[in-house]
Amino acid sequence: MAFSSRLVSKSRQLCGNGVVLQQDRLIPVRHFAKEANRPVLKGDEMLKNIFLDVKKKFETALGILRKEKITIDPKDPAAVSQYANVMKTIREKADLFSESQRIQHTIKTRTQDIPDARTYLLTLKEIRIRRGLTDELGAEAMMMDALEKVEKELKKPLLRNDKKGMALLLAEFDKVNQKLGIRKEDLPKYEEQLELKKAKAQLEELEKEALEAMETQAKREEFKDEAMVDVKSLDIRNFI
Repeated sequence: MAFSSRLVSKSRQLCGNGVVLQQDRLIPVRHFAKEANRPVLKGDEMLKNIFLDVKKKFETALGILRKEKITIDPKDPAAVSQYANVMKTIREKADLFSESQRIQHTIKTRTQDIPDARTYLLTLKEIRIRRGLTDELGAEAMMMDALEKVEKELKKPLLRNDKKGMALLLAEFDKVNQKLGIRKEDLPKYEEQLELKKAKAQLEELEKEALEAMETQAKREEFKDEAMVDVKSLDIRNFI
């Protein structure tokens, strides 16, 4: 069924993250065949190692998905939590990034050459939007207001290598965090909430594709008298 291939695709995406995050794009990997009298080039060896690493991670993910029971019910918090735990197990066993680690890596690579604080904050906003994250607390606007305050005090644009100016900005950010009730010690909780949100979105996608697949099948003459099963009763392990 279509949704089972989608789940396998999810595991492929998980296993490919190590490659995707390094270059922010997919690296095509060709098949490696032995050729007579052909010297092994450093680039070929590197690509071969990447291929073998991704293959190992993919097989690890499939092995876990074949053992773990996943209930396709995005409305059930217990089912969402279980699915998130399965994905967490895959990440740990295959040595993959979590969603928060992936975002941190993206921020680091995208912003490392940005000289000024304003462009840095605008880039953070762009990354958030591209990853489908919402700013429900309005933190971005408050951070921009803090930057405006500091730059007005400095009477010039704030550069990231300006230690005094950045200290002032970070102090303002601390005030913003206090106002929003955000504490550093609560970061693990926020990361868990992010993973649960992602897990729910993926289950919703699997549920949609499972229903579409069954509805398509139900239109076929040989299945017209068969009742559609409840998506929650499906065992994905039977389709991998």
